[in-house]
Amino acid sequence: MKLEPLVEEYRGGVLENVHLGVLCGVSDQGEVIYEVGDAEHMTFLRSAAKPFQAIPVMKQNIAEKYGLTDAEAAMFAASHRGETYHIEALESIMAKTGLKEEQLLCCPTYPLNDEPKFALMRENKPPRKLYHNCSGKHLGILAAAREMGLPTETYWQPSHPLQQDILHTLADMAEYPVDQIKVGVDGCGFPIFALPLKSIATAYLKLACPELIRDAGTREAVQRMVRYMHAAPDSIASHQFICSELLRDDNIVAKGGAKGVYCFSLIRERVAFALKVIDGSETPWPIAVASILEQIGYSNQATIDRLYTVVSKEIKNDNHIVVGERRAAFTLAGK
Repeated sequence: MKLEPLVEEYRGGVLENVHLGVLCGVSDQGEVIYEVGDAEHMTFLRSAAKPFQAIPVMKQNIAEKYGLTDAEAAMFAASHRGETYHIEALESIMAKTGLKEEQLLCCPTYPLNDEPKFALMRENKPPRKLYHNCSGKHLGILAAAREMGLPTETYWQPSHPLQQDILHTLADMAEYPVDQIKVGVDGCGFPIFALPLKSIATAYLKLACPELIRDAGTREAVQRMVRYMHAAPDSIASHQFICSELLRDDNIVAKGGAKGVYCFSLIRERVAFALKVIDGSETPWPIAVASILEQIGYSNQATIDRLYTVVSKEIKNDNHIVVGERRAAFTLAGK
């Protein structure tokens, strides 16, 4: 396993921490054009798979059939943080579709964001399945299964027809043999997939360049899912989180996953990137992604600036005094 430093942290001018990982960029010609570490590194997508897991939901026109808003439809690809606007959207989806919270496999929990989590605890309110950051994905697959007359009780099992459809669709978009994809179990109980990092980037390229998708139904579903992601970026994660801040730029399609995987693609530039922070940390993401954009000469400086508001280059102590810095440690070198 070939790893390289992605982000370094300095305190008082002394190197204190290094986040190692792998990174690659691919072009619309199917080539790896940038590589840091080993682009063949097998990587679980985790929640970075959600735009692909939402494809069967889009194919069943769930948003249109039930009159969902853009913010509600975006929840099908979300890793929501449990803010009030997230829970209201999820409850509205259930009200419009007739789905019930008890049908969800995901376990009861509290929101990921501190403010809504602590507010619920102060009020002695119990955990809910709806607070789980994957609950939107689960509601979408449940709705699609019901529309297709498929079992809803086993919607999460790897053998379920919809899960098999997701697997084969991802393999096609990643241009990777389906029988070589490694299947594990995600935190929420869904099947999750491991592919070489370059294949993950290839799949993300298709989100930005849907004309490269061979199947017309999949192509149209991707276009609609990306439109919802851009129309309601705060639904995908939350304010002041990297996914939502990147999606405010309608030239970027982006999604992260647990344990350090992050993916994004650029529509006009027709390139896609995937990276894996090997220690599983999410803190390096904004620094690493901002550096990628800077190194390729990305024209929208406002997008880069927003990333540095999510995670600052400055390290401050508890008294808000600058005591160090974070910096990208890699150079994008062409293959």
